[in-house]
Amino acid sequence: MCEEEKKARHFIEREIDKDLAEGVYDHVQTRFPPEPNGYLHIGHAKSILLNYGMAQEYGGKFNLRFDDTNPTKEKIEFVESIKADVKWLGADWEDRLFFASDYFEQMYEGAVKLIRKGKAYVSDLNADQIREYRGSFEEPGKNDPNRDRSVEENLRLFEEMKDGKYADGEKVLRAKIDMASPNINMRDPAIYRVAHMTHHNTGDRWCIYPMYDFAHPIEDAIEGITHSLCTLEFEDHRPLYDWVVRELEYPHPPRQIEFAKMYLTNVVTGKRYIKKLVESGTVDGWDDPRLVSIAALRRRGFTPESIRMFVDLCGISKSQASADYAALEYCIREDLKPKVPRMMAILDPIRLVIDNYPEGQTEELEVLNNQENEALGSRMVPFGRELYIERDDFMEEPPKKYFRLFPGNEVRLMNAYFVTATSFEKDAEGRVTTVHCTYDPATRGGNSPDGRKVKGTIHWVAAATAADATVRLYENIVDEEKGVYDEEGNLNLNPHSLTVLEHCKLEPSLAGAKAYESFQFVRQGFFTVDYKDSKEGAPVFNRIVSLKSSFVLPKAEDSQK
Repeated sequence: MCEEEKKARHFIEREIDKDLAEGVYDHVQTRFPPEPNGYLHIGHAKSILLNYGMAQEYGGKFNLRFDDTNPTKEKIEFVESIKADVKWLGADWEDRLFFASDYFEQMYEGAVKLIRKGKAYVSDLNADQIREYRGSFEEPGKNDPNRDRSVEENLRLFEEMKDGKYADGEKVLRAKIDMASPNINMRDPAIYRVAHMTHHNTGDRWCIYPMYDFAHPIEDAIEGITHSLCTLEFEDHRPLYDWVVRELEYPHPPRQIEFAKMYLTNVVTGKRYIKKLVESGTVDGWDDPRLVSIAALRRRGFTPESIRMFVDLCGISKSQASADYAALEYCIREDLKPKVPRMMAILDPIRLVIDNYPEGQTEELEVLNNQENEALGSRMVPFGRELYIERDDFMEEPPKKYFRLFPGNEVRLMNAYFVTATSFEKDAEGRVTTVHCTYDPATRGGNSPDGRKVKGTIHWVAAATAADATVRLYENIVDEEKGVYDEEGNLNLNPHSLTVLEHCKLEPSLAGAKAYESFQFVRQGFFTVDYKDSKEGAPVFNRIVSLKSSFVLPKAEDSQK
């Protein structure tokens, strides 16, 4: 490997390289371990793609495992949504789909082993008392009154916990480590609790459940995970992770490595906030296109490729940083620009009547599907005497440098003819409803044989064949000027986050567009067909992103920091 390649490798790759070179491991196995208590969001995409990417890079294996140790908040709905998200992102777990609850028996046996070694004890303290005994960052904790119970008594009490003889919170099993440790996580943490709850996977078989910090290293060790990649908030928990796998004497213990989370500015990712938005009807589900759950981004029209590009752009480091949502928008534009057809759609239509075009005549004009990618071919678009154009493409009294239609001005109809506005009609409210014009038959295709130039080009849709459609325009659900939260911790919602446009006029071929199909609407942005609200022959289009971007691509060296 050349020196330049070494420098470009991020710190996790360098750590894995070192472990393999020193023979700590002879292979790489990673996992993505979500808790099924909500839908995944954009931040989880980084973890999924990092863990899967490392397995791919080193010819290893990748597991999907649900950390379902807390049945109070877990649902099968969340399990299925997470599986769909991981699969959509392209992370293939093959036949390695696991649940923490698959290992409850081994976890129980591990707890018994710790008791027999004198490394765990049953405590009668409640949660508040345990917090009080734990001490603070400045002061050491105090020993639990039950810390010196005998092995035999602890075994009996723990079995009674398992047999349902105690109420929730009445007893806990604690690891026996060091109440004076500078790391509060090592001050005899609780590793099992009593919880009489039905579990989505194991039913009512268990009434005690392991705590996450005890369960997670066991799950990794059982599955043969080599590198347990997790976010920085678990850095202080690493000594406990190592303690568990060491005391339970796993022959090839996994290694935990932490990386910085991916934060997006001015977005809502907190599950409790999203749950409130869903339950109040502010959004129409966890996949509402204004959210940044992976399901919402998929429904909005983002692609796996754009998410991967965004994660690569953000990079892997140990430094916390926030990415601008504009960077994510940049990635979807870059991905879709060469891939999707550019169609004509009129979102705020007024009629354009070509008075000197023969009545009853229609013709088909050939239009390239994508000027940047000729491989996408061309299509035939109907043209006639009456068209629809955008309302803001005509002005009765235009300002300077307005080059679109106004009385006496000539413009190009995209891929069609030159037309000159001659008059217009208004409704009772004074709004323009119809513009009249004449056309030059010699300019078919958009160029004049006499070489005259026009400064304005506008798009159009033939009225007789136009598809009638609903189009939804999205803005950030958060009021960006006020920030995500107010002083009381409530969301600052943007009242204009959704605009629904009815009776938009689209090219006729778009009437048959299917769910998740994406297009560029000329001068409007990128749009996709909504999977939830579209009907056969009546698609609903979600705007993925506008055409304009404020994002500037960072220099290569900046993204590696």
